[in-house]
Amino acid sequence: MIKKGKDYKAMVLSCIDPRFQPKVFNYLKKKKLTGKYSSFTIAGAAIGVTSGKFKKWHLTFWQNLETSIRLHKIKKLIVLNHQDCGAAKIIMGKKPFNLNIEKKVHEKSFKLLKQQLKKRFPKIKIETKIMSL
Repeated sequence: MIKKGKDYKAMVLSCIDPRFQPKVFNYLKKKKLTGKYSSFTIAGAAIGVTSGKFKKWHLTFWQNLETSIRLHKIKKLIVLNHQDCGAAKIIMGKKPFNLNIEKKVHEKSFKLLKQQLKKRFPKIKIETKIMSL
């Protein structure tokens, strides 16, 4: 149950990669967000909610974000992607893959997510970040 008056700040979209969990926790702790965010964790983070390869997941993300906005009155979406992302490799298939290509995959997912967020929830701010492991 949500406590009345609880000051939730954001929803955090991050990747399921177990190597990434401590990084996400520490990043949010440094931002003084411990206990002040909703969390949505899915393979690839922004890649998982924008790539056609994972299309069946998209609606779940948007419904979850809408619910977080309604229940927690969040004002910001923080999107944390990471390097050495398996989802990025999956969407590239057999095409060449390196750090520069991966960065472009992440940036494309951020751009698409920003566009979709602006259409669906124009008042919600967004912060995006690619983190190293």
